[in-house]
Amino acid sequence: MRTGELMDRAWRSAARAEGGRAVLGLAGPPGSGKSTLAEALVEGLRGRHGADAAAYVPLDGFHLSNAQLDRLGLAARKGSPPTFDVHGYAALLRRLVLGPDHDVYVPDFDRTLDEPVAARHVVRPGARLVVTEGNYLACDLPGWPEARGPIDELWYVEASSDELRRRLVERQLAGGRTVEEAREWVRSNDMPNAELVEASKGAACVRLSFRWSGRE
Repeated sequence: MRTGELMDRAWRSAARAEGGRAVLGLAGPPGSGKSTLAEALVEGLRGRHGADAAAYVPLDGFHLSNAQLDRLGLAARKGSPPTFDVHGYAALLRRLVLGPDHDVYVPDFDRTLDEPVAARHVVRPGARLVVTEGNYLACDLPGWPEARGPIDELWYVEASSDELRRRLVERQLAGGRTVEEAREWVRSNDMPNAELVEASKGAACVRLSFRWSGRE
């Protein structure tokens, strides 16, 4: 689907909130383009409806730190469901739908640091639509149904296994791994995570499933 069509549908979600704040969720496997699409939607909607019309809230800001992953013995499974603070993420979404009259700061994940960072994004009081994205939003694993509770409409962003594998290897190479290390990480960690996510594509909570054709 094209970005313009998706923007139209996303803004209809905001209109249905009748003066309140709506939350659009994007689920899908790692490497499917969720983050890029979310940023494109927010950028486009701000251009159409004003600088504070939409805001971006990435689940990746709720990655556990490397220190916590080491403590839990989960460093080799980074990106899998238990390596996120799903309860903290759910609490932030619940706070946002209440429409507080002040700026709410939102964390993100820094791929250069390989760590979450605080307050990279902000949701302004006038934001009509929050666009959030995360791999496991359609999954019925512990904590994730509660996390999607505040989401008004959930979409699933698809990609082929070959495309995912290529993008994920490129991501690991950009992060400093060797070709062999990148391929092994994707084989042993990223693709099993992707398969887990793909099993949720047909969930009843998913309102729209598509492949995104890019920013055009």
